[in-house]
Order: sequence, then C-alpha cells, then structure tokens
Amino acid sequence: MTSTQEYSVNLKELIKEFSLEELYMPDHEVMVTCRDVNRPGLPLVGFFDHFEAQRIQIIGKVESLYLSSLDPEFNNKRRRDFFEKKPVAIIFTTSLEVNETTIEYAKEFDVPILRTSQPTSAFMSALILSLSTRLAPRITRHGVLVEIYGEGVLILGDSGIGKSETAIELVKRGHRLIADDAVEIKRVSDKTLVGSAPELIRHYVELRGIGIIDIRRIFGMGAVKMSEKIDLVISLEFWDSEKLYDRFGTETEYMDIMGLKIPKYTIPVKPGRNLAIILEIAAMNHRQRKMGYNTGAEMEKKLMESFGIDTGLLGKSE
Repeated sequence: MTSTQEYSVNLKELIKEFSLEELYMPDHEVMVTCRDVNRPGLPLVGFFDHFEAQRIQIIGKVESLYLSSLDPEFNNKRRRDFFEKKPVAIIFTTSLEVNETTIEYAKEFDVPILRTSQPTSAFMSALILSLSTRLAPRITRHGVLVEIYGEGVLILGDSGIGKSETAIELVKRGHRLIADDAVEIKRVSDKTLVGSAPELIRHYVELRGIGIIDIRRIFGMGAVKMSEKIDLVISLEFWDSEKLYDRFGTETEYMDIMGLKIPKYTIPVKPGRNLAIILEIAAMNHRQRKMGYNTGAEMEKKLMESFGIDTGLLGKSE
C-alpha cells in the first residue's frame, strides 16, 4: 500500500555524505523534511513572502558579495532578519569566509551553519539528488528486483511460483540481485522509480527447503546491488490452458506504480520453462524497444506485405 508518511533525514547524515564542515551545530538532532533547497537572494534583501524555512539555504558567492557590499549596520540587520526565520540549516559553498557575527546569530537562533569547498551549482545538484532519493514517497511490494543487462526488472507473482529461484539462477548467469521478498519502491522524480531492499533483509534470499541464504557471501559482491531503477515488470502466473497469451508482442501492457506507467510482461509458468532465460530475453527485448525497434510490429508488417496489403495504410482511418 502507498505510504502517506512524511519522511525525514538527519542533518548529520548529510554532513557525513558531503563531508561538510560544521561551523555551528545545535545540541539537539536536526531533521530535514523538504527535498527542495533554496538560494536566498530575495530574503537577503528583506522580501520574505513565501519563504520556506524547512528548506536548506545555500549561500554562494553572489549572496556573499551582496552582503559584503552593504553598509556594516545594514548588513547585520539583513543577516539577523534572515536568521530570525530559523531556516533548518545554512550551507556556505566554495569555502566562503563566515564572520563571527554570523556564527553569533546562528547560536542565538539555533540555526546550523555548515560549509563546503564545492562550487555552488555542483553542490546544489548533488544535494537535491540526495534529498530526492532519501525523502521520496515510497511503497513496499512483495516481489523480487534484479538487474538484467542494465535493466531493473521487478518480478511479481504468487507466493511459491518461483521468483526467488529465478533470481538465483539469474545471479548465477552474471546478473545482480537488489531485493528479494520485499521491494521498497521510491518515486524519486516524475519519471523514475528506484527499488531497494529493506536493510534487515538486504542481500538475503529465502529458498523453501533450504532456508535463508546470503547472496553476497555465496556469489560475491559483484552479485548484489544496493538499488536500481525499475524499467520493467515481469508478472509470473501459473499456466492457464484456457487463457490466450500474447504471441506477437505488438501491444505493450503497463502497470501503474505510484502514478507511473511501467512496461509489463505476463509470463505463464509451467514445468520445463527456463524462466531465467525468458527474463533475459524480456530485458534485452525491452532495451531494443526503447531504442526504437519492435520485433512484433516488424513481423506483423512483413506478414501484411506477404498478403499484398499496403502497410502504409496501417493505423489510418478510412
């Protein structure tokens, strides 16, 4: 089910990730809940309408030069007005000098002050990407996520249908496991879903009759991956002789996951079918389609031409 929980990340984790220098940190924990960041150009000139204090504020060379151009008394007023809004954190980029008055305001209003040597634009891009991933809305689905030829393939199906066994066979064939049993799916952008495993069961696979196995220890670090984009969904179902399955592949089926449509194949399962090879072909075929070639459509076109039908009329209304 979809979670409505508001996610947060401890500022200490961001400090560690980006090797930020702590100029002032409060004694209590600081939690960041907003994925967006802000360069406070207008607030520094006194315009605070729609100012969002929950955003991390980035001070670069432009903001610093503007403040230094002001009369010292006016400069202090602008900075004090800014700190009074109590932003969640302020980060100075490009190793900018931070004077003692700024540190005093930070202590007075309990606002963390951090610094990085990175250029402003590059740092903002990396920070937004990190926050988008950490704070993304998410759901957990029962299934298996593997990387096959660079494609993130989410395998769904009833319990006992063979998802875990297929994943192990794929790992033996050189592909990588991301998650087994529970897949945590995050919507990190309007176009991208990223899947990972809950930390407690990361790299583990359950095999009925054998128990829990550690893929990383048995097959090595190259057999696992922390996270992967979800490019394709494979739905496994027990073979139904009464059901008509797609034999040409001209139509694309989709599954809606968190508002995004992900291409989906439904694969019937019966004794004797090598699911690992089928999934490899599905992943390669999907990559081929993304590059603009649809084998089913090409075959259909050849069949039409063999019957003397003008394929240029396909799709046109009479």
